Amino acid sequence: MNITVYLGANTGNDPRLSEAVKELGTWIGQNGHTLIYGGSKCGLMGELAESALNAKGKVIGVEPQFFIDAGFDYSEITQLIVTKDMTERKTKMIELGDAFIAYPGGTGTLEEIAEVMSKVSLKHLNAPCILYNLNGYYDDLKKLLNKMIAFDLSSKEKQEGIYFVENLEGIKEILK
Repeated sequence: MNITVYLGANTGNDPRLSEAVKELGTWIGQNGHTLIYGGSKCGLMGELAESALNAKGKVIGVEPQFFIDAGFDYSEITQLIVTKDMTERKTKMIELGDAFIAYPGGTGTLEEIAEVMSKVSLKHLNAPCILYNLNGYYDDLKKLLNKMIAFDLSSKEKQEGIYFVENLEGIKEILK
C-alpha cells in the first residue's frame, strides 16, 4: 500500500512528536508499505523517511524544485519526484496514495489534508483520510467538522472516510 503522509519539516517542541513519527515510519517500512511524503530531510519529514528506510521500506518523496534548490531534499530516499510547484506536488501525492495520514504539522499540512478531506467527502477519492490526533492536536478540527454537520453544511455521510485516531494502533485498525 502507498501511504501518503503529510507533516511538517519542523521538529516541533514536543518530543512525543518525534517518537510517534519514528514509530509510524518504522511500521510503514516493516510492513512492506511505501511511504509517500514531501521529500524533505528536515524535521519530522526527515525523521519519518529515515525510520521507514531503516526498516527496509520504500520511500518516495515529492518535492517542488524550489525546495530542492534550497537544499531540503533527502538524497537517501528510494525515489524523488520533482514538481514545478506546490499545486503539482499536492496532485502527485494524491495520485500516488492509497491512504492518507495527516500527522501534526503546520499550515501546509492543513492545506494538503483539507484537499484530501474534500475529495473524500465528494466521493472523488475512495481512500481513508486519517488525522493522527496525537495529544489532541486535531481536536479543534474534529469539533469544526461536527459543527458543519450541526449547521447542516455537511453530513455524516459526506464525512465518511475521514477518521481521527490517537495512535498508531488506530491507524493499523483502519488500514488492515
